[in-house]
Amino acid sequence: MNGVVAFFDALRANPWAYPALESVHIVGIALLLGNLVALEVRVFGGAAALPVPALARLSLRIAAVGFGLAAVSGLLMFATQPSELLGNRSFVIKMGLLATAGCNAALFHARGSLHKLDLTARVQMLVSTAIWIGVVVCGRWIAY
Repeated sequence: MNGVVAFFDALRANPWAYPALESVHIVGIALLLGNLVALEVRVFGGAAALPVPALARLSLRIAAVGFGLAAVSGLLMFATQPSELLGNRSFVIKMGLLATAGCNAALFHARGSLHKLDLTARVQMLVSTAIWIGVVVCGRWIAY
């Protein structure tokens, strides 16, 4: 346990660590949101020459990598100041939106929405993008 505490103390003390984590976090968000929006644009008729299944395989893999980067860097940033973040309304809202995004994604894939691309699937995609934009906005408000 002392090693873990020392690690997080070092993260807090190092002037480069937190900005580096923030940078990784932003890159992860960009990969996640950018690829979800690219897939959504295709589903709504843009870049019609691209087959949806192939684009979805690529986009969702890159989005998953982005989520992983954002999640790991976010957890490390959280661990450096948990009490301050838990007391921050924007952080709490962001966590609620992340849970909602996860539920929406689980429902989307459970119902096979990517293969149906019906009205429900399209609404779910729009809702997903709106939720992720809310996550980004709340993330920026955490600092203020």
